[in-house]
Amino acid sequence: MPDDAASTPSAVPAPFIEVAIRASDEFRGQIVALMGLSGFEGFWEDGDILRCYVPEGRWSASLRAEVDDVLRQTLGTEGPAGPPVTVSRIENIDWNAEWEKTIRPIRVGRRIVIAPSWHPHAAGPDDVVLTIDPKMSFGTGYHESTRLIIRMLEDDVRPGARVLDIGTGTGVLAIAALKLGAASAVGVDIDEWSDMNARENAVINGVSADVTIIRGTLADISPGTFTLILANIQRSVLVRLMPEMAARLAPSGTLLLSGLLLGDEEEIVREAQSAGLAVARRATENEWLALGLRAHIPTHQ
Repeated sequence: MPDDAASTPSAVPAPFIEVAIRASDEFRGQIVALMGLSGFEGFWEDGDILRCYVPEGRWSASLRAEVDDVLRQTLGTEGPAGPPVTVSRIENIDWNAEWEKTIRPIRVGRRIVIAPSWHPHAAGPDDVVLTIDPKMSFGTGYHESTRLIIRMLEDDVRPGARVLDIGTGTGVLAIAALKLGAASAVGVDIDEWSDMNARENAVINGVSADVTIIRGTLADISPGTFTLILANIQRSVLVRLMPEMAARLAPSGTLLLSGLLLGDEEEIVREAQSAGLAVARRATENEWLALGLRAHIPTHQ
């Protein structure tokens, strides 16, 4: 189970929705990661049941459809014959204190180290240290999807880059891009916790003057293009947003995608090609995939 997955819940001030899924150990890591990309903020292994938590305000018919999509991807089931899933409303749970104990500094790429403020890291001469206090937001660097896209960032950030981070979560990718030399970054996310947490992390890292955090969607971002667009979110959302992301990409820009399983590659590449993008690079870790896309330039015979 990924380290982003957290610990046993214990009391939060707002009600949560609990989605309880009966799944064997071999599938739980993938389920946790994909549910995290969809906005779930806490996970608890209770025997053969994986309990997943999301703020009540985030629960909707579309999120339930995303959950069903996750189960189809991971367990290969759908409809009434699928695995037992129960949805409940839970009052007064708070697992932050226990969960924070599991977060330690982690080296993600050649230079980037992610560390919470309560576990400072002694930086080496070439280290770029990101201080990220996740507060249950997905994006601590402990999961493959986050590591893959950050490693790509180390190669793809250029001085003066204008960066858009879609589904910014903790703000870790936007902050990493700025610390690697980008001139500005915009982070957008629909979740209230992300709006607060990303702003806090930007302040901690001394980049708040260069990053704009927006609670909303791509439609809420001012017109303009970006030289680097980042999206570490679920496959179904990436597919839906592909035309919009392509439209926001500068002619010489790069779109980095993560949150994908190896089996998602064919569909994502097909959607990218339809949007005028071509795969420039790919990276994998275990069953996870990240892609770097650029505008397709046709070759003339």
